[in-house]
Amino acid sequence: MLAVLTTRARLEERMIFTALERRAIPYEAVDDRTLVQDLAGSARRYTGVFNRIMSHTRSVYAARLFEATGHQVLNSSAVIDTCGDKILTSLALVRAGLPTPRTVVSITPDSALQAIEMIGYPAVVKPAVGSWGRLLSKVNDRDAAETLIEHKQALKSPQHNIWYVQELIDKPGRDIRVIVLGDRVAAAVYRRSEHWITNTARGATTERCELTPDLVKLSLRAAEAVGGGMLAVDLIERSTGELLVTEVNHTMEFHGLAAVADVDIAELIVDHVQEVLLR
Repeated sequence: MLAVLTTRARLEERMIFTALERRAIPYEAVDDRTLVQDLAGSARRYTGVFNRIMSHTRSVYAARLFEATGHQVLNSSAVIDTCGDKILTSLALVRAGLPTPRTVVSITPDSALQAIEMIGYPAVVKPAVGSWGRLLSKVNDRDAAETLIEHKQALKSPQHNIWYVQELIDKPGRDIRVIVLGDRVAAAVYRRSEHWITNTARGATTERCELTPDLVKLSLRAAEAVGGGMLAVDLIERSTGELLVTEVNHTMEFHGLAAVADVDIAELIVDHVQEVLLR
């Protein structure tokens, strides 16, 4: 039996469950709030584990717990660890020689202003761990930078005092989300918005994006750089048309893509799960 780890059954999970049931693949939906593991236990309960937990921290620990008992987990804890942290993702992408926005990291508030001014204004400041476009800041000048640094220091969180700073890309009002399943690119969509943040969670609309050879090659290389698996690669275009990799997501949301794609994403995901975990 396949274990599907969830936080709650969002639209994506319900689509996956329907695809599993359509094929008569036995599965158990395991709510992460119910997970308890005796570290001395070694029983292997499932044929494989498909991890759809929303929280980065809970997701990586759950994967490690199941891997420790001999389960194969999709995605692996190593991939989740890398993709869930933007700094580790950027390091992996740069190490692989992939084009990315220029990025500077400071590990204390004392050097945060220096990091921002190394990028130049306007700069984009992102939390190292986070999703859905939350807590992103566009910093237009030194006054805004000093205010942001002071506010983040007041939060008293070690995570908020790690500074991940990128250049602001003059993109054409959109970015691109690409679904990679193993060694295959399944589909891609443009995410359009009048706001500089183009996440669907922030109201961006989607439309189908053609899978050009350059887009496919770059997406596969990005997925390979972080360890491979079932991933959503986010790309951004410069005004010159150059494609850059911005993020690689380990627990991808795909409802916006599914609404416009000419393929059944949930069915392709189950194909991949079946091939990797249930072979």
